[in-house]
Amino acid sequence: MSHLFPNYNRLPFEIVEGRGSYVKDEHGQQYLDFTSGIGVVNLGYGHPVVQQALLKQADTLWHMPNLYNSQLQETVATQLVQQIPLSQDYAVYFCNSGAEANEAALKLARKATGRTQIISFQQSFHGRTFGAMTATGQEVIHEGFGPLVPGFTYLPYNDAAVLAAAFTDDTAAVILELVQGEGGVIPAEKKWVRAVADLCKENGTLLIIDEIQTGIGRTGTFYAFEQYGIEPDIFTLAKGLGNGMPVGAMVGKAALKTAFGPGSHGSTFGGNKLALAAASAVCQLIADEAIQRNVQARSEQLLTGLKDLPAVKDLRGKGLMIGLVLADADTLQQVIKQLREAQLLALKAGSRVLRLLPPLTITEDETAAGIAILRQVLTQDQFAARNV
Repeated sequence: MSHLFPNYNRLPFEIVEGRGSYVKDEHGQQYLDFTSGIGVVNLGYGHPVVQQALLKQADTLWHMPNLYNSQLQETVATQLVQQIPLSQDYAVYFCNSGAEANEAALKLARKATGRTQIISFQQSFHGRTFGAMTATGQEVIHEGFGPLVPGFTYLPYNDAAVLAAAFTDDTAAVILELVQGEGGVIPAEKKWVRAVADLCKENGTLLIIDEIQTGIGRTGTFYAFEQYGIEPDIFTLAKGLGNGMPVGAMVGKAALKTAFGPGSHGSTFGGNKLALAAASAVCQLIADEAIQRNVQARSEQLLTGLKDLPAVKDLRGKGLMIGLVLADADTLQQVIKQLREAQLLALKAGSRVLRLLPPLTITEDETAAGIAILRQVLTQDQFAARNV
Protein backbone atom coordinates (compact mmCIF):
# COMPACT_ATOMS: atom_id res chain seq x y z
CA MET A 1 0.00 0.00 0.00
CA SER A 2 1.27 3.45 -0.91
CA HIS A 3 0.96 6.26 1.62
CA LEU A 4 0.99 8.86 -1.19
CA PHE A 5 -2.09 10.63 -2.53
CA PRO A 6 -2.82 9.30 -6.04
CA ASN A 7 -2.86 12.75 -7.69
CA TYR A 8 -0.20 11.78 -10.25
CA ASN A 9 -0.46 9.17 -13.00
CA ARG A 10 2.96 7.71 -12.32
CA LEU A 11 4.71 5.36 -14.73
CA PRO A 12 5.74 2.01 -13.20
CA PHE A 13 9.48 2.72 -13.03
CA GLU A 14 11.76 5.20 -11.27
CA ILE A 15 14.41 7.43 -12.79
CA VAL A 16 17.43 7.11 -10.50
CA GLU A 17 20.31 8.61 -12.47
CA GLY A 18 20.91 11.30 -15.09
CA ARG A 19 23.82 12.71 -17.05
CA GLY A 20 23.56 15.25 -19.84
CA SER A 21 20.60 14.35 -22.09
CA TYR A 22 20.23 10.80 -20.76
CA VAL A 23 18.59 9.24 -17.71
CA LYS A 24 18.48 5.69 -16.29
CA ASP A 25 15.79 3.82 -14.41
CA GLU A 26 16.21 1.46 -11.45
CA HIS A 27 16.70 -1.47 -13.85
CA GLY A 28 19.61 0.21 -15.65
CA GLN A 29 17.54 1.04 -18.75
CA GLN A 30 18.81 4.23 -20.40
CA TYR A 31 16.53 6.81 -22.07
CA LEU A 32 17.19 9.85 -24.23
CA ASP A 33 15.19 12.47 -22.35
CA PHE A 34 13.18 14.87 -24.50
CA THR A 35 11.31 16.18 -21.42
CA SER A 36 14.05 17.86 -19.34
CA GLY A 37 11.93 17.07 -16.29
CA ILE A 38 9.05 19.07 -17.89
CA GLY A 39 11.28 21.91 -19.06
CA VAL A 40 13.25 22.16 -15.81
CA VAL A 41 16.69 20.65 -16.42
CA ASN A 42 17.53 23.04 -19.25
CA LEU A 43 21.29 22.50 -18.91
CA GLY A 44 21.02 18.74 -18.77
CA TYR A 45 21.44 16.41 -15.83
CA GLY A 46 24.43 16.76 -13.53
CA HIS A 47 25.83 19.90 -15.14
CA PRO A 48 29.25 20.32 -13.49
CA VAL A 49 29.06 24.11 -13.01
CA VAL A 50 25.64 23.96 -11.33
CA GLN A 51 26.69 20.95 -9.29
CA GLN A 52 29.83 22.69 -8.06
CA ALA A 53 27.84 25.80 -7.10
CA LEU A 54 25.46 23.64 -5.05
CA LEU A 55 28.27 21.76 -3.31
CA LYS A 56 30.07 24.98 -2.46
CA GLN A 57 26.93 26.55 -0.99
CA ALA A 58 25.97 23.36 0.87
CA ASP A 59 29.34 23.49 2.61
CA THR A 60 28.64 26.95 4.06
CA LEU A 61 24.92 27.63 4.64
CA TRP A 62 21.75 25.95 3.33
CA HIS A 63 19.05 28.30 4.50
CA MET A 64 18.45 31.63 6.17
CA PRO A 65 15.05 33.39 6.36
CA ASN A 66 14.35 36.72 4.73
CA LEU A 67 14.96 38.56 7.99
CA TYR A 68 18.46 39.46 6.84
CA ASN A 69 20.20 40.89 3.79
CA SER A 70 21.06 38.35 1.09
CA GLN A 71 23.90 39.16 -1.27
CA LEU A 72 23.12 36.00 -3.22
CA GLN A 73 19.56 37.22 -3.90
CA GLU A 74 20.96 40.58 -5.00
CA THR A 75 23.39 38.81 -7.35
CA VAL A 76 20.75 36.64 -9.04
CA ALA A 77 18.30 39.55 -9.26
CA THR A 78 20.98 41.55 -11.08
CA GLN A 79 21.71 38.63 -13.41
CA LEU A 80 18.02 38.36 -14.32
CA VAL A 81 17.49 42.09 -14.81
CA GLN A 82 20.64 42.47 -16.92
CA GLN A 83 19.12 40.16 -19.53
CA ILE A 84 16.10 42.43 -20.12
CA PRO A 85 16.82 44.10 -23.48
CA LEU A 86 14.79 47.33 -23.44
CA SER A 87 15.08 48.53 -19.85
CA GLN A 88 16.75 47.35 -16.67
CA ASP A 89 14.56 49.29 -14.27
CA TYR A 90 13.07 46.17 -12.66
CA ALA A 91 12.94 44.49 -9.26
CA VAL A 92 12.79 40.78 -8.37
CA TYR A 93 10.89 38.71 -5.80
CA PHE A 94 12.05 35.11 -5.22
CA CYS A 95 9.79 32.17 -4.42
CA ASN A 96 9.82 28.40 -4.94
CA SER A 97 7.72 27.57 -8.02
CA GLY A 98 5.94 28.87 -11.08
CA ALA A 99 2.54 28.86 -9.39
CA GLU A 100 3.95 30.95 -6.53
CA ALA A 101 5.52 33.38 -8.98
CA ASN A 102 2.18 33.82 -10.74
CA GLU A 103 0.35 34.22 -7.41
CA ALA A 104 2.76 37.02 -6.53
CA ALA A 105 2.22 38.65 -9.94
CA LEU A 106 -1.57 38.57 -9.60
CA LYS A 107 -1.44 39.98 -6.07
CA LEU A 108 0.97 42.72 -7.14
CA ALA A 109 -1.21 43.67 -10.12
CA ARG A 110 -4.31 44.13 -7.99
CA LYS A 111 -2.52 45.96 -5.22
CA ALA A 112 -0.58 48.29 -7.52
CA THR A 113 -3.57 49.24 -9.68
CA GLY A 114 -6.39 49.12 -7.14
CA ARG A 115 -8.37 47.17 -9.74
CA THR A 116 -9.63 43.59 -9.69
CA GLN A 117 -10.29 42.21 -13.19
CA ILE A 118 -7.65 39.89 -14.67
CA ILE A 119 -7.81 38.91 -18.34
CA SER A 120 -6.43 35.47 -19.18
CA PHE A 121 -6.74 33.18 -22.20
CA GLN A 122 -8.44 29.94 -23.07
CA GLN A 123 -6.21 26.84 -22.88
CA SER A 124 -3.65 28.74 -20.79
CA PHE A 125 -1.89 27.18 -17.82
CA HIS A 126 -0.52 29.24 -14.93
CA GLY A 127 -0.40 26.80 -12.00
CA ARG A 128 -2.59 25.00 -9.50
CA THR A 129 -2.79 27.28 -6.46
CA PHE A 130 -6.10 29.14 -6.26
CA GLY A 131 -5.12 32.37 -8.00
CA ALA A 132 -2.91 30.68 -10.59
CA MET A 133 -5.52 27.96 -11.13
CA THR A 134 -8.24 30.56 -11.64
CA ALA A 135 -6.02 32.37 -14.16
CA THR A 136 -5.68 29.08 -16.02
CA GLY A 137 -8.23 29.01 -18.83
CA GLN A 138 -9.06 25.30 -18.68
CA GLU A 139 -12.25 24.00 -17.08
CA VAL A 140 -10.68 20.60 -16.48
CA ILE A 141 -8.19 22.26 -14.12
CA HIS A 142 -11.00 24.10 -12.26
CA GLU A 143 -13.31 21.12 -11.88
CA GLY A 144 -14.25 20.34 -8.27
CA PHE A 145 -12.54 23.37 -6.71
CA GLY A 146 -15.16 26.11 -6.99
CA PRO A 147 -15.92 28.79 -6.15
CA LEU A 148 -12.76 30.16 -7.75
CA VAL A 149 -11.21 33.59 -7.25
CA PRO A 150 -13.63 36.18 -8.69
CA GLY A 151 -12.75 38.75 -11.33
CA PHE A 152 -11.20 36.63 -14.08
CA THR A 153 -12.13 36.85 -17.79
CA TYR A 154 -11.04 34.26 -20.38
CA LEU A 155 -10.57 35.24 -24.02
CA PRO A 156 -9.59 33.30 -27.16
CA TYR A 157 -5.81 33.13 -27.66
CA ASN A 158 -4.36 34.92 -30.70
CA ASP A 159 -7.72 36.60 -31.38
CA ALA A 160 -7.56 40.40 -31.52
CA ALA A 161 -11.22 40.87 -32.42
CA VAL A 162 -12.62 40.40 -28.91
CA LEU A 163 -9.67 41.86 -27.04
CA ALA A 164 -10.41 45.59 -26.89
CA ALA A 165 -14.01 45.09 -25.79
CA ALA A 166 -12.90 43.07 -22.75
CA PHE A 167 -11.01 45.97 -21.15
CA THR A 168 -12.81 47.99 -18.49
CA ASP A 169 -11.87 50.65 -15.95
CA ASP A 170 -11.37 47.76 -13.51
CA THR A 171 -8.90 45.74 -15.60
CA ALA A 172 -5.81 45.29 -13.42
CA ALA A 173 -3.78 42.99 -15.67
CA VAL A 174 -3.57 40.73 -18.67
CA ILE A 175 -1.62 37.50 -18.14
CA LEU A 176 -0.42 35.38 -21.05
CA GLU A 177 2.11 32.80 -22.18
CA LEU A 178 4.06 33.52 -25.35
CA VAL A 179 3.88 29.82 -26.13
CA GLN A 180 1.01 27.99 -24.49
CA GLY A 181 2.80 24.92 -23.19
CA GLU A 182 0.26 22.72 -21.41
CA GLY A 183 -2.42 24.04 -23.76
CA GLY A 184 -0.79 22.45 -26.82
CA VAL A 185 2.51 24.23 -27.65
CA ILE A 186 0.75 27.14 -29.37
CA PRO A 187 2.98 30.16 -30.14
CA ALA A 188 1.56 33.64 -29.79
CA GLU A 189 1.38 35.73 -32.95
CA LYS A 190 3.62 38.81 -32.81
CA LYS A 191 0.96 41.16 -34.12
CA TRP A 192 -1.51 39.96 -31.49
CA VAL A 193 0.99 40.25 -28.62
CA ARG A 194 1.82 43.81 -29.63
CA ALA A 195 -1.87 44.63 -29.78
CA VAL A 196 -2.26 43.28 -26.23
CA ALA A 197 0.71 45.37 -25.08
CA ASP A 198 -0.68 48.52 -26.72
CA LEU A 199 -4.14 48.02 -25.18
CA CYS A 200 -2.61 47.50 -21.74
CA LYS A 201 -0.66 50.73 -22.05
CA GLU A 202 -3.70 52.67 -23.25
CA ASN A 203 -5.86 51.40 -20.39
CA GLY A 204 -3.35 51.64 -17.53
CA THR A 205 -3.42 47.85 -17.30
CA LEU A 206 -0.38 45.78 -16.34
CA LEU A 207 0.95 43.21 -18.81
CA ILE A 208 2.09 39.98 -17.12
CA ILE A 209 4.10 37.55 -19.26
CA ASP A 210 4.24 34.02 -17.86
CA GLU A 211 7.74 32.82 -18.80
CA ILE A 212 7.65 29.79 -16.49
CA GLN A 213 8.23 27.36 -19.38
CA THR A 214 9.44 29.70 -22.15
CA GLY A 215 12.06 31.57 -20.10
CA ILE A 216 15.70 30.79 -19.28
CA GLY A 217 16.70 30.10 -22.88
CA ARG A 218 14.01 27.58 -23.85
CA THR A 219 12.89 29.43 -27.03
CA GLY A 220 16.36 30.51 -28.20
CA THR A 221 16.67 33.79 -26.28
CA PHE A 222 17.09 34.28 -22.53
CA TYR A 223 13.46 35.44 -22.33
CA ALA A 224 10.87 34.66 -24.97
CA PHE A 225 9.47 38.22 -24.87
CA GLU A 226 12.73 39.47 -26.42
CA GLN A 227 11.46 38.05 -29.73
CA TYR A 228 8.25 40.12 -29.57
CA GLY A 229 9.68 43.60 -29.03
CA ILE A 230 7.56 44.21 -25.91
CA GLU A 231 8.37 45.41 -22.41
CA PRO A 232 6.23 43.52 -19.86
CA ASP A 233 5.28 45.23 -16.62
CA ILE A 234 5.70 41.91 -14.82
CA PHE A 235 7.05 38.53 -15.88
CA THR A 236 7.40 35.26 -14.03
CA LEU A 237 10.06 32.55 -14.03
CA ALA A 238 10.63 29.10 -12.53
CA LYS A 239 11.28 25.64 -14.10
CA GLY A 240 14.69 26.11 -15.80
CA LEU A 241 15.85 28.81 -13.38
CA GLY A 242 17.30 26.29 -10.91
CA ASN A 243 18.05 23.41 -13.33
CA GLY A 244 16.18 21.11 -10.95
CA MET A 245 16.37 23.09 -7.71
CA PRO A 246 12.96 24.52 -6.67
CA VAL A 247 13.09 28.25 -7.35
CA GLY A 248 10.80 30.80 -8.96
CA ALA A 249 10.90 34.55 -9.48
CA MET A 250 8.53 37.41 -10.19
CA VAL A 251 10.19 40.30 -12.01
CA GLY A 252 8.37 43.62 -12.14
CA LYS A 253 9.05 47.22 -13.06
CA ALA A 254 10.72 49.12 -10.25
CA ALA A 255 7.80 51.58 -10.13
CA LEU A 256 5.75 48.74 -8.63
CA LYS A 257 8.02 48.42 -5.58
CA THR A 258 5.83 50.65 -3.43
CA ALA A 259 2.93 48.18 -3.75
CA PHE A 260 5.02 45.32 -2.38
CA GLY A 261 6.41 46.78 0.82
CA PRO A 262 7.19 44.88 4.04
CA GLY A 263 4.39 42.51 5.06
CA SER A 264 2.61 42.59 1.69
CA HIS A 265 3.87 39.19 0.53
CA GLY A 266 6.50 36.64 1.47
CA SER A 267 7.78 33.08 1.48
CA THR A 268 9.69 31.13 4.15
CA PHE A 269 11.84 29.34 1.59
CA GLY A 270 11.81 31.99 -1.15
CA GLY A 271 15.36 32.91 -2.12
CA ASN A 272 16.79 29.84 -0.37
CA LYS A 273 20.60 29.75 -0.42
CA LEU A 274 20.92 26.41 -2.24
CA ALA A 275 18.28 27.26 -4.83
CA LEU A 276 19.81 30.67 -5.52
CA ALA A 277 23.33 29.23 -5.79
CA ALA A 278 22.03 26.97 -8.57
CA ALA A 279 20.09 29.84 -10.17
CA SER A 280 23.18 32.05 -10.27
CA ALA A 281 25.15 29.37 -12.08
CA VAL A 282 22.23 28.79 -14.48
CA CYS A 283 21.96 32.51 -15.32
CA GLN A 284 25.67 32.68 -16.04
CA LEU A 285 25.52 29.68 -18.37
CA ILE A 286 22.28 30.54 -20.20
CA ALA A 287 23.57 34.06 -20.91
CA ASP A 288 26.31 32.48 -23.04
CA GLU A 289 25.43 33.04 -26.69
CA ALA A 290 26.77 29.59 -27.56
CA ILE A 291 23.91 27.99 -25.61
CA GLN A 292 21.34 30.13 -27.40
CA ARG A 293 22.90 29.38 -30.80
CA ASN A 294 22.70 25.67 -29.99
CA VAL A 295 19.01 26.00 -29.12
CA GLN A 296 18.33 27.68 -32.46
CA ALA A 297 20.38 25.13 -34.42
CA ARG A 298 18.86 22.09 -32.69
CA SER A 299 15.38 23.58 -33.12
CA GLU A 300 15.92 23.88 -36.86
CA GLN A 301 17.31 20.34 -36.92
CA LEU A 302 14.20 18.99 -35.20
CA LEU A 303 11.72 20.98 -37.27
CA THR A 304 13.44 19.89 -40.49
CA GLY A 305 13.85 16.28 -39.41
CA LEU A 306 10.25 15.88 -38.27
CA LYS A 307 8.36 17.56 -41.10
CA ASP A 308 6.12 15.67 -43.51
CA LEU A 309 5.44 12.80 -41.10
CA PRO A 310 2.17 11.08 -42.12
CA ALA A 311 0.99 10.75 -38.50
CA VAL A 312 1.48 14.47 -37.73
CA LYS A 313 -1.25 17.00 -38.53
CA ASP A 314 0.82 20.04 -37.55
CA LEU A 315 4.33 20.81 -36.32
CA ARG A 316 4.85 24.00 -34.30
CA GLY A 317 6.80 25.68 -31.55
CA LYS A 318 9.75 27.93 -30.75
CA GLY A 319 13.30 26.96 -29.94
CA LEU A 320 13.38 23.65 -28.07
CA MET A 321 9.70 23.79 -27.21
CA ILE A 322 8.09 21.81 -30.01
CA GLY A 323 4.63 20.27 -30.46
CA LEU A 324 3.48 17.60 -32.90
CA VAL A 325 -0.31 17.51 -33.34
CA LEU A 326 -1.58 13.94 -33.65
CA ALA A 327 -4.96 12.51 -34.62
CA ASP A 328 -6.46 12.10 -31.15
CA ALA A 329 -5.79 11.42 -27.47
CA ASP A 330 -5.57 7.66 -27.91
CA THR A 331 -2.94 8.04 -30.64
CA LEU A 332 -0.95 10.37 -28.39
CA GLN A 333 -0.89 7.88 -25.51
CA GLN A 334 0.16 5.02 -27.79
CA VAL A 335 2.91 7.11 -29.40
CA ILE A 336 4.33 8.15 -26.01
CA LYS A 337 4.31 4.50 -24.90
CA GLN A 338 6.08 3.29 -28.04
CA LEU A 339 8.64 6.10 -27.81
CA ARG A 340 9.36 5.06 -24.23
CA GLU A 341 9.79 1.43 -25.34
CA ALA A 342 12.26 2.74 -27.95
CA GLN A 343 14.14 4.52 -25.13
CA LEU A 344 12.99 8.09 -25.72
CA LEU A 345 10.97 10.07 -23.16
CA ALA A 346 8.46 12.66 -24.40
CA LEU A 347 5.45 14.54 -23.00
CA LYS A 348 1.88 15.35 -23.87
CA ALA A 349 0.35 18.82 -24.14
CA GLY A 350 -3.38 19.24 -24.29
CA SER A 351 -5.29 16.19 -25.48
CA ARG A 352 -3.42 15.27 -28.67
CA VAL A 353 -0.09 17.12 -28.88
CA LEU A 354 3.24 15.37 -28.44
CA ARG A 355 5.52 17.85 -26.66
CA LEU A 356 9.32 17.83 -27.00
CA LEU A 357 11.43 19.72 -24.45
CA PRO A 358 14.98 18.38 -24.78
CA PRO A 359 17.82 19.97 -22.78
CA LEU A 360 19.20 23.17 -24.30
CA THR A 361 22.64 21.52 -24.26
CA ILE A 362 21.58 18.56 -26.41
CA THR A 363 24.11 17.78 -29.14
CA GLU A 364 23.60 17.43 -32.87
CA ASP A 365 24.17 13.65 -32.66
CA GLU A 366 21.75 13.26 -29.74
CA THR A 367 19.13 15.26 -31.61
CA ALA A 368 19.63 13.07 -34.68
CA ALA A 369 19.17 9.97 -32.49
CA GLY A 370 15.93 11.41 -31.14
CA ILE A 371 14.66 12.23 -34.63
CA ALA A 372 15.40 8.68 -35.77
CA ILE A 373 13.31 7.21 -32.91
CA LEU A 374 10.48 9.68 -33.49
CA ARG A 375 10.39 8.93 -37.22
CA GLN A 376 10.51 5.19 -36.55
CA VAL A 377 7.40 5.42 -34.38
CA LEU A 378 5.49 8.13 -36.23
CA THR A 379 5.82 6.56 -39.69
CA GLN A 380 3.96 3.42 -38.62
CA ASP A 381 0.91 2.71 -40.76
CA GLN A 382 -1.39 2.43 -37.73
CA PHE A 383 -0.74 6.06 -36.78
CA ALA A 384 -0.66 7.43 -40.32
CA ALA A 385 -4.04 5.83 -41.09
CA ARG A 386 -5.69 7.72 -38.21
CA ASN A 387 -4.61 11.02 -39.71
CA VAL A 388 -6.50 10.55 -42.98
